[in-house]
Amino acid sequence: MGAPSLSFITEAVPARQAPADSSRILLWSERLIAAAALVAVAPILTPVLIAVRLLSGRSPLVAHRRVGQYGRPIWVWKVRTMWGSRPAEERAAAWLEYLDDPHIPLVKRGRDPRVTSGFAALCRRHSIDELPQLIHVIHGSMRLAGPRPMTQEELDQHYAGAIDELVRVPPGLTGLWQVMGRNRLSYAQRKRLDLFFVRRCTHSLYLSILARTVLEVVRGRDAS
Repeated sequence: MGAPSLSFITEAVPARQAPADSSRILLWSERLIAAAALVAVAPILTPVLIAVRLLSGRSPLVAHRRVGQYGRPIWVWKVRTMWGSRPAEERAAAWLEYLDDPHIPLVKRGRDPRVTSGFAALCRRHSIDELPQLIHVIHGSMRLAGPRPMTQEELDQHYAGAIDELVRVPPGLTGLWQVMGRNRLSYAQRKRLDLFFVRRCTHSLYLSILARTVLEVVRGRDAS
């Protein structure tokens, strides 16, 4: 299945068309796929969580506040890949820590300096840290593919004039940004990709994104 060309990110984004079918059958099919995927990756995810717990001495899962469909706040789960030294009494005893995480770097170049562990960098390179978000797909607050869930700060700074349109659809576990450059792309390019998805996504494009995601996860490119 051919991948869409990156050329459209420098062109005007076409007007909104009728979105691809989001029938209950399709949505429940995605939930079943996400549930099956979560069971399949459990033998990988479980040891990773234990390793992060032992290496960091902190909760292996973190939940970041993001903007979901219709502007509703959602807490997006990830495997912790950023940790520093903390007094023992401040270390979280639970397996999940909620973080507001209001600031996101404008552009990431190379390895993120906040990731100080080689094991954590490996998890990020192959998107293992994103696997807990399958739970959100099962819940229905996310889709397998869609615009990346963002902070309110990111939306206000980089998506002016397009926020209402963007949040009409649920955020996605993957999307055009992740398979067409990821951290190599600017926010302006990312905005065009997200708007293209919202306005012009078809079933073939949706399936292409999912297929490309598997390839990009294996390759581990453009992640930091």
